[in-house]
Amino acid sequence: MQTGVLRVLHATAASWRRHKELRRTGQTKLAQRLEREAVLRDFGYLRQAAMLPNAHVICGDGGTFFHLGWSTVSILAPIERFPLATLAVARGTPFIDIRPISDVIAFANLPRVARDGSSDPEPSSPGRSVPLTTYIDMVEGLGARILNDPRSH
Repeated sequence: MQTGVLRVLHATAASWRRHKELRRTGQTKLAQRLEREAVLRDFGYLRQAAMLPNAHVICGDGGTFFHLGWSTVSILAPIERFPLATLAVARGTPFIDIRPISDVIAFANLPRVARDGSSDPEPSSPGRSVPLTTYIDMVEGLGARILNDPRSH
């Protein structure tokens, strides 16, 4: 599995416009170094997703977001065009598809997912956070589709 993941990450990095331009202008060594750095960074994100309790991927009309606690990796495209998020989901990271949600006001008023898996003692406070499983219960009630549901474990 790791070899396949690395191949996808390398192919993705090699396809970036900047890396192609560097190769075209003869700066192959620099392109290779930048590609290697991108692969290692993205592989680190995948390792984090496997270890963090609240790591998840959300796909909506505004793009795809790969949430890793204190950091978020995103792209303004559906998940099918975001290889890193697709790999994370294939490796078991929870996926929340919010595209079917029609009540955007209710969705916007949901609490955020806690970074560390904890929950705020005051659930009505602004900027409150809840564990991922609680968040999934809430978005599923609004019509979201869930893949790799952590509640079933």
